[in-house]
Amino acid sequence: MLNTTVTSELMKLQPTILRFTQTLSAVLKIDAEVVDANLVRIAGTGPYSKFFGKKLNTSSRIFRYILETHEEKVVVKSRTDPLCEGCTNKGTCRETAFLGVPIIIEERCLGVISLVAFTEESRERIKDNVQLFSDYIKHIAQIVVSKVEEKDNIADGLDEVFTNLIENMDQGVLVLDESRRVKYGNQPALTNLNMTRDALNKTEVNIQPLSMHNNELKGHQQHIISLGERQELVVGQFYHAQGHQLFLMAYYQPNSSIAIAESLPQFSTVIGECKKMRQLKTLITRIASSPSSVLINGESGTGKEVIANAVHNLSDRKNNPFIAINCAAIPDQLLESELFGYVKGAFTGASSKGKTGLIQAANKGTLFLDEIGDMSMTLQAKLLRVLEEREVMPIGSNKAVPVDIRIISATNRNFAEMIATNNFREDLYYRLNVIPIHLPPLKDREGDVELLIRFFLEIHTQKIGVGYPGITPEAMNRLNSYHWPGNVRELSNLIEYLVNVVPEGDQIDVDLLPPYFDNVQPKQKVEPIIHDDSAMSLEEMEKIRIEEAIGRLSNRKLVAEELGIGIATLYRKIKKYGLGNH
Repeated sequence: MLNTTVTSELMKLQPTILRFTQTLSAVLKIDAEVVDANLVRIAGTGPYSKFFGKKLNTSSRIFRYILETHEEKVVVKSRTDPLCEGCTNKGTCRETAFLGVPIIIEERCLGVISLVAFTEESRERIKDNVQLFSDYIKHIAQIVVSKVEEKDNIADGLDEVFTNLIENMDQGVLVLDESRRVKYGNQPALTNLNMTRDALNKTEVNIQPLSMHNNELKGHQQHIISLGERQELVVGQFYHAQGHQLFLMAYYQPNSSIAIAESLPQFSTVIGECKKMRQLKTLITRIASSPSSVLINGESGTGKEVIANAVHNLSDRKNNPFIAINCAAIPDQLLESELFGYVKGAFTGASSKGKTGLIQAANKGTLFLDEIGDMSMTLQAKLLRVLEEREVMPIGSNKAVPVDIRIISATNRNFAEMIATNNFREDLYYRLNVIPIHLPPLKDREGDVELLIRFFLEIHTQKIGVGYPGITPEAMNRLNSYHWPGNVRELSNLIEYLVNVVPEGDQIDVDLLPPYFDNVQPKQKVEPIIHDDSAMSLEEMEKIRIEEAIGRLSNRKLVAEELGIGIATLYRKIKKYGLGNH
């Protein structure tokens, strides 16, 4: 008989579990899913990244098996496993492998955390790392248990966590009810809509896609948001979470992008003191006040927008707009209207008031064009005209508008190859590449990883609203020795993940790192603590104290409370000292 009384225990933490699951999937490079004891999807990625809060409508034999037996289940050859026999979806099943672990609390099964492969490559990753992934997911399940126990006595935990998560998001978010009426909006959304929270609460808001076929397309699309009698054209997409609809606005909203640059101290966000970064900072200082175009070249995730911001903040334009747009993230037809704007009636579905393009909006300031190599040849020609004539022609207009902007662009592409294959205009390249800046990959920045770790720990603990956890020398050494193929972005994502899962009051240790760090060889060994042979070591004393408390107290939670540590830390130390049978 399945436990039908614990749905709310996981649902109280749904936003946190969702965010955690997405990060877990990213670091393991395999899709993940979490369901509760009623087979309701709490979180998921890939094909399972929607319909949260809904009961699974397909055959759930493997989940039922785990929930009933409280045992993990691994399937590395789908369709031939005995549990797959009789499955109504066997013929159309896309899953190639599965690893599921129960979430157990006080002999009750709250749900299942699973890794799911949909490709042969992912199947091989699970097959080759079954024990490694299994041990890691079991540890994660205990962290989920500890978070459930922390929230058990908070009646309004869901609302608090849900609202806090949305408020700390950088992109605009509107929360809608079943009738698509707006119930709540965070500050970035209010900024995009040019409204106060009070006004939003009093205004009837309606959101409709610009074209009906947009409902069938994935990703960001243009929507018309009616605010009483006023209408705004906003780029965003709908998500379902916690019985609500969320409208997530794209980062490249014109209104959210047109922001007066803050007067930041020199290089406060350009973290790094290695030789290459010091040389880069010197170069930025020299060229910041120049009106010439800058082209930043570097691998994906190296922080090209951070450098562009630094150039802007050190320039004479720092009190004027800094507008950033990712050319690779926006469909070509939308990118043209975003950059150049349009006049009233320029095309079917155009806003009745027209739209100011980002080039014009960046007047007197800086326009940052990320992934410029993905821009179409047609738009390249129009951008070249802007650079040569210093004026922009909105779509549907016959009158050019003068603009005074500095363009900073960035790419990880090889322009020599693109020019040779006629995928990029040579004349535009020379216009953009007046001042070239090369951003080194993180693996070549000796000594900077630790500085960045400290920086991101501070940033993410403030954003999430938790205490600064610190990090052990062993974990720091392991992170310092990693090759970081995803560069600074990968490091930032990992630190955010670790800040989410580290038990409160504990340090980030090596056992919290994703499994692929087990194969990382430290650059230098951490010197062991030398104990007097005649005295008992601290670890031996700790082991005896934990063993004695477990033998005396029947409840693990009481043991943790007596020892003054979190429940997840207790489970970790039980595993460390081999006390699992006590």
